[in-house]
Amino acid sequence: MQPRIRQFISSQKFHIFSKPKQKSVPRFQLFHNQTRNSENFSEADHDIIQSPAPNPDEYSTISIKALEIQDLLKQINRQNPENEVEQAFTRLKLTLNEDLVLNVLRRHRSDWKSAYVFFNWVSISSGYSPGTGSYNEILDILGKMKRFNEVHQVLDEMSKRNKSLINERTYGIVVNRYAAAHMIEEATQFFYKRVEFGLDLDLIAFQTLLISLCRYKHVEAAEFLFHSKKHEFRHNIKTMNIILNGWCVLGSLREAKRFWNDIITSKYKPDRFTYGIFINSLAKAGKISTAVKLFQAMWAKGCTPDVAICNCIIDGLCFKKRIPEALEIIKEMNEKECCPDVATYNTLIKHLCKIRRMEKVNELLNEMTQKGGDCAPNARTYGYLLNSAKKPDEVVKILEVMERNGCKMTEDTCNLLLRLFMGWGDDKRVESTWVEMERNGLGPDQRSYTIMVHGLYDKGRLKEAMVYYKRMISKGMVAEPRTKLLVDAINIKLNNKDHKNGQNI
Repeated sequence: MQPRIRQFISSQKFHIFSKPKQKSVPRFQLFHNQTRNSENFSEADHDIIQSPAPNPDEYSTISIKALEIQDLLKQINRQNPENEVEQAFTRLKLTLNEDLVLNVLRRHRSDWKSAYVFFNWVSISSGYSPGTGSYNEILDILGKMKRFNEVHQVLDEMSKRNKSLINERTYGIVVNRYAAAHMIEEATQFFYKRVEFGLDLDLIAFQTLLISLCRYKHVEAAEFLFHSKKHEFRHNIKTMNIILNGWCVLGSLREAKRFWNDIITSKYKPDRFTYGIFINSLAKAGKISTAVKLFQAMWAKGCTPDVAICNCIIDGLCFKKRIPEALEIIKEMNEKECCPDVATYNTLIKHLCKIRRMEKVNELLNEMTQKGGDCAPNARTYGYLLNSAKKPDEVVKILEVMERNGCKMTEDTCNLLLRLFMGWGDDKRVESTWVEMERNGLGPDQRSYTIMVHGLYDKGRLKEAMVYYKRMISKGMVAEPRTKLLVDAINIKLNNKDHKNGQNI
């Protein structure tokens, strides 16, 4: 049973047990999900739907075993040579299943070495044959850390074992990770390699490639493929939306306008997603008045805006401090049966917190709680409230409300707590937050280590900052440029200090 957050505050520990967070589909991908008309779920949900979730008792047992494995992996990484891995795991007397393997892997999403050691033991020495879900998870972890030699080894193993293990989710993961690493040619080649895996070279797979390229700012390459492959894959409005969205995500309003005009003059009629993408681009570029006009034109043309488009307009208006107009949009949504959702309220709460309109924030929060369902407060809602906190006592109250409403901690929430407690110099709560992140598979990730390194540096605790930096690097995480510069500065200061101490001696 989940202990009270108040107990965590008093004992410096919290235990919010939640399943590892599933990836959400970025808003710019939402229109792509419509391309699979036969399915009512996104590609990110495949593995969840394929295997039923364990009941709470089973999940508790799995979590306990996963924690044991997690502790063992720490010992192996620090002390034991690789030839003792099999013996160490054998001593645990594990009964492996897909849920346990996935649980362990998800606890090590930012620690590819531990994840790979465990997965190699599972797939080679344990006698258990991992399913597609486990293979996909390790591929995503390795790809995230740009370990493409290991990615190829896993793909080869999948292909040798059974080509049917490689599915659309596998393809999407690898293509996405290639694009994230700016390996455009490799991503394109992997698209054509689908044939070797028994997958079709269809329009949906081509769109997945374009989405991945656009997501990581390779829009020019995506548009080149779009035009050069028009005889293989006929243009349609969904594919054109991908390229339009790419230019919008890149922040190039000029190119977005050019491609918008291409759509308008083509034989393809803009749909709701086309309008939504361009309205979002205009709003992000500060052209909120133009965005509002296009928004109103949608109503006039009988193309009813959905809640995502309304939220975009509300966000743009709030950013320009036109909050009364944003509230009018919400009224209009209710009148025209376009019901607000949690994102609608979150947008208002985010901006109201910035200007410290806390009475209105609490009013909206109560309204969200009363409505429930799609309007119920989520981790992002409480993230905005926590970010506006000025002292630890406010954090305590927000966490208590969060617990009462059954909202679980996420990686983002934990990292935010780390940053707040570091800023306030609350070392005990920093430590307990870190311990519980590890315990519940919510990190620590690269952001967590970055927060610690920078926070400790700001407090003049240079040697401690270096300890966290070395731990981050040892786990295969890549430091941000600003962190590397900071570490250079720390080394200079520490060397100067040692030199002065030597002279004094």
